[in-house]
Amino acid sequence: MLTTIAHYSFPYEAHIARAKLESEGIPAFVADENTINMQWLYSNAMGGVRLQVPPPFVEQALALLGEDCSELVEEQQGVETEACELCGSRNTEPFQRGRRWAFLVFLGLDFPLFPARNTHRCRDCGHINKHAAD
Repeated sequence: MLTTIAHYSFPYEAHIARAKLESEGIPAFVADENTINMQWLYSNAMGGVRLQVPPPFVEQALALLGEDCSELVEEQQGVETEACELCGSRNTEPFQRGRRWAFLVFLGLDFPLFPARNTHRCRDCGHINKHAAD
């Protein structure tokens, strides 16, 4: 008997998680992959593609999938972050300005009039840069 530990909308997401678990020696299986591949509109109705593991591995698998390795990847890739205009901190993240307004206008008019612009937000002071990121 297998225990479902995660649900995914697309099979490739489940296979990435399965590969991560198997690289750590945890047996993992992807369920409902073929059904979703044949009729992807049923994905949400069926609960998506399921990632399953044997019961003795559930806690270890959940802990492994819950790890956030984004900082390690950024260090390895040498990502250069933009400095905050207000406080000068380099602790910034990508942010889309105007996204909420663009969505609301699209809902009302069925036409995208407001463009969303990519910029950066400071994690330290919360300041959002006014100019678009390059």
